[in-house]
Amino acid sequence: MDHGRVVMDGSDIARAIRRLSHEIVESTKGSQDLVLLGIPTRGVELSQRIAAAIEEIESQAVSQGSLDITLYRDDLRLKPARALLPTAIPVGGIEDKIVVLVDDVLYSGRSVRAALDALNDVGRPRAVRLAVLVDRGHRQLPIRPDFVGKNLPTSTQQLVRVHLRDTDGIDSVVVSEEVR
Repeated sequence: MDHGRVVMDGSDIARAIRRLSHEIVESTKGSQDLVLLGIPTRGVELSQRIAAAIEEIESQAVSQGSLDITLYRDDLRLKPARALLPTAIPVGGIEDKIVVLVDDVLYSGRSVRAALDALNDVGRPRAVRLAVLVDRGHRQLPIRPDFVGKNLPTSTQQLVRVHLRDTDGIDSVVVSEEVR
């Protein structure tokens, strides 16, 4: 487990997910044309939790899937090879739907740019929105989230780690000093 300062615990994350879910439903005027696509790994678990919360609010199922961005990243040649993660587009597809990309932490914006490129290969949504649990700032690209669980000012020397129950066994967001 990370040694650092816990800035969100399980109840904070649950509250943020409920709030994000309500904001998404309000913004999209319901869930009938909504598709949530999580960016692996933790974005998928977050999108599943948001989908479950929206289903409670709207009393109807929400299309949910995952979008692997590995081959669309602009740092492929700089980092060691990594395994491809699953892309799972809901049966109804994304054509003319409102797609909400879901990720755990927004930092430079490069993962979101890669997700937009990957989404382009899957179909043409009516609109694309971005939901993140944590926005830590320091953007390198002109990308802004539509829905934010927590704005968290950080320095570029700090690490922000999101731990989620199904992936990591605990719900928390931890900020620590980067060790180089």
